[in-house]
Amino acid sequence: MTKEKAQARREHLQKMRADQKRKQRRAALLMWGTGGLIIVVLVGVVGFYLVKQARETSLDAVTSAKYEAGEHVWNAVSYKETPPVGGQHNNYWQQCAIYDKPIHPEHAVHSLEHGAAWITYRPDLPKAQIDKLKEIATSTGQQDYMLMSPFPNLPSPIVVSSWGHQLKLTDPADPKLPAFIKRYQNGADTPEPGATCGGPDAITTTADEAPLPPEPTGQQNAPMESLKPSASPSQQ
Repeated sequence: MTKEKAQARREHLQKMRADQKRKQRRAALLMWGTGGLIIVVLVGVVGFYLVKQARETSLDAVTSAKYEAGEHVWNAVSYKETPPVGGQHNNYWQQCAIYDKPIHPEHAVHSLEHGAAWITYRPDLPKAQIDKLKEIATSTGQQDYMLMSPFPNLPSPIVVSSWGHQLKLTDPADPKLPAFIKRYQNGADTPEPGATCGGPDAITTTADEAPLPPEPTGQQNAPMESLKPSASPSQQ
């Protein structure tokens, strides 16, 4: 009987050890399986976020056009795009700033030639949306090269432009707006990179405050600043 009890005890211990090893294997498999599932979920979440972000900031809808630079004129210009993104423009550029009234596009295009990004919006846009645009204009990109103004008869509630590029938007909170500014403000297609968007020769008036400056007569050798018409600024 002693040998039988000893044998039974050994078999019982072996069975216990085997059960313990099975439990340990199951626990390890469960741990690795759970860890793997967490990793897969995290990768999926991160991937979804990156794809979503890329889609939301995609600039595939940007339209582009080619224009020769340096074409300065004194007359009003009939532009192909609304608002314009290039072409002939006035000898004076618009001071980069935020304006509450329309500005002459002939001055604005000269600012685009210097690298400005120009945010335009329909005059009847709700105040809350205009305030949001102002917030973006004062917090995104290079402030010395940011221009903003209302523009009648826009094809979209909001349009952002640079020299040769334009994007139509409906929501001022659209992440494509700062993405456009980041890419195209003083971008690779800027005809005169490094040129100022301010200074004493810049126009600071809105369209209702001063007409386009007339072509000077008999002052061909006068400095640009002395030729500029004087008027009070209307900017914020």
